[in-house]
Amino acid sequence: MKTKGKALILGGGIAGLFTATVLSKHYEEVIITDRDEFPAGPENRSGTPQAYHPHRFLARGKMIVESWFPGITEELLQQGAHPREMKSVKMTNRYGTLEMPDEPNAGCSRSLFEWTLRNRVIQMPNVTLLPKLAAQELLHDADRNAVTGVVFRDKNVRESTLVQINANLVVDASGRGSKLADWLQNLGYAVPEAEKLHVSLGYSTRHYRVPEEIQAVWSTILNDGDPSLGIGTAVFNPIENHIAEVVLYRAGGASYPTTDHQLYDQEAQNLFGSTIGDLLQQLEPISSPRGYRIEECVRQHFEQMEDWPSGLLVLGDAFCSFDPIFGQGMTVAAIQADALDQYLQSRQNEVLLEEGFERFALLKMQSAMEPAWWLSTAADLRWPGVTYEGHLSAQGFSFAQRLFDICQELAYAHNDMAVFEQYMMVTGLFASPQALFNAEYINSLVNADLSGKGKAWLHQVLQEVNLPLEELLARIIPVFNNEFLPLSMGLPE
Repeated sequence: MKTKGKALILGGGIAGLFTATVLSKHYEEVIITDRDEFPAGPENRSGTPQAYHPHRFLARGKMIVESWFPGITEELLQQGAHPREMKSVKMTNRYGTLEMPDEPNAGCSRSLFEWTLRNRVIQMPNVTLLPKLAAQELLHDADRNAVTGVVFRDKNVRESTLVQINANLVVDASGRGSKLADWLQNLGYAVPEAEKLHVSLGYSTRHYRVPEEIQAVWSTILNDGDPSLGIGTAVFNPIENHIAEVVLYRAGGASYPTTDHQLYDQEAQNLFGSTIGDLLQQLEPISSPRGYRIEECVRQHFEQMEDWPSGLLVLGDAFCSFDPIFGQGMTVAAIQADALDQYLQSRQNEVLLEEGFERFALLKMQSAMEPAWWLSTAADLRWPGVTYEGHLSAQGFSFAQRLFDICQELAYAHNDMAVFEQYMMVTGLFASPQALFNAEYINSLVNADLSGKGKAWLHQVLQEVNLPLEELLARIIPVFNNEFLPLSMGLPE
């Protein structure tokens, strides 16, 4: 029963649509606003400059979305998305190559997925979309203890017209450009220092038309970069309507992938190697390469604030932004929305939510997204030039990097599929990092490394710190809250 009034969402992108999906079950009225006009078809919006580049779900995100929108994968396929089921996935890194059939899925662009999702959301009877409204500031009560709505600039008219929308709950899902920290400070709130990953990443994407004989074989081809040698990552990824995305990626700022159409194919061939380079020669370029750069990823800690205004929440990149190459952004937004949904369901018999429920919800969402932040930060810190500001242990990151190396060498060089599956469960956000970072599993990994390098590394680490492994892990690895990691629908087969 919806008894909690009106919810107002800032941002009509994927995080905003996920938020509306959840809040539509708990609020009588849900309004989504965005500064953009919503396109009539699967087209990119000016407010999502990264939309041209590849987007993907980790398997956990896909499962959450399909639980909210049954049949959405089939709907994407009917609209021309690439059927990935049983097509080949080929992944190469410095240890070797794995090739395997993909699971049922639909390869598509960000624009096709967002358009399909938006069409589903607007069918909800209590959800309204209001385009071309640019949020300017928060409305609040006289004591500034509660947010009561938002002031917008109406872009539908030429004059600078301001409009106010009142709401019982305001959710900032406006993405990387969020002004929430500034708004809170303007209201007199002390905002904690955010964690920052100075990643200086760049990627360049080009679209190609794909012949049927290639479309019928491939799902994804990934050549993982080697940061120690300054070698970037390259991904071939078919999307809808016999089009494929090729993306080149590097972090650290030393150099960026080319956007020169005359140089792009050669750089891609150099990164993919001769076999895939031959495949690229069979593709027809249908666009010039486009670049995109991100200087830093930011994790806010609003949940640590001693005072937090009632009637306000935040979700998606406005809460924590990620390096897009790992495909975590949409999945984490789904995980956050799912955590919020579970929290509100636990209070569903309350006519009015208890005072301060927003801060408890922020804590739940923060703990749910922490594994993704820690994993991606550890991976990005491999690149020279990437630096981290925050409270997490540098020794923990370096320990994680070495352990991941052992996992990948066992999987790629020695075809240890049990290790590969455990590693993918963690990086796919189905299992807590603690499934890898516990003494029993670490000892089993280094014992499986027949070269003896793993044992020698672990022995040296423990000698240097003069601690048992269990105590070292407790000091350098975060204690992850597993409450929202398992899904009630179960894990994939």
